[in-house]
Amino acid sequence: MSAPARALGLPALGALVLALAACGGGSKHSASPTTTDANGCVAVSQPATKARHEAKPTARLVASKTYDVRFVTNCGSFTIRLAVKTSPETTASFVNLVREGYFDHTIFHRIVPGFVIQGGDPTATGTGGPGYTTVDPPPASTRYTLGVAAMAKGATEPAGASGSQFFVVTAADAQLPPDYAVLGRVVKGLPVVQAIGKLGDPASGGAGTPTETVEIQKATVDVH
Repeated sequence: MSAPARALGLPALGALVLALAACGGGSKHSASPTTTDANGCVAVSQPATKARHEAKPTARLVASKTYDVRFVTNCGSFTIRLAVKTSPETTASFVNLVREGYFDHTIFHRIVPGFVIQGGDPTATGTGGPGYTTVDPPPASTRYTLGVAAMAKGATEPAGASGSQFFVVTAADAQLPPDYAVLGRVVKGLPVVQAIGKLGDPASGGAGTPTETVEIQKATVDVH
């Protein structure tokens, strides 16, 4: 199975090219927002896309506190508890992006059934990011198992490099090398993640072309 990448998709573990449908503007929701389809999703139009850069944060999160990021999508909600101690720069950047609304009205542009769902790119092309990179090399013992969230990176970037694109593992074990900065783990809504993970075209292989639009409508941070 191909490894997640920020700028590119990966056939095997080399550079990968994501073939994605073009994204346009339009209204974000259907006329009947309470009606779900057979996959449990409310039908939405593809949200408008644009490149978006942010300033790199300089402060880290408080290691003694717990940071939960909740994603509300048109297919349900799920929550990732951030790995603040394992990835201090990555998590500080991610929380800052959430608070800036960076992920709101973006899509999961890559869905590979039985592997990962990948989002966090406001351009929806697989090449977008915040304009900066953080690096948190993951421990050598890292395993990307069901519900683990990590950051995507380009094939030529160092281990633990990340921008804004992230993936959530939907396989029992994605069998990836310890190259991807650990973001955290899903602590609520794993069935939603698994349902979203089925909405990729198997014929598209590692490119993971979605079969329907899955929009992150809102992301929020709860600190406790």
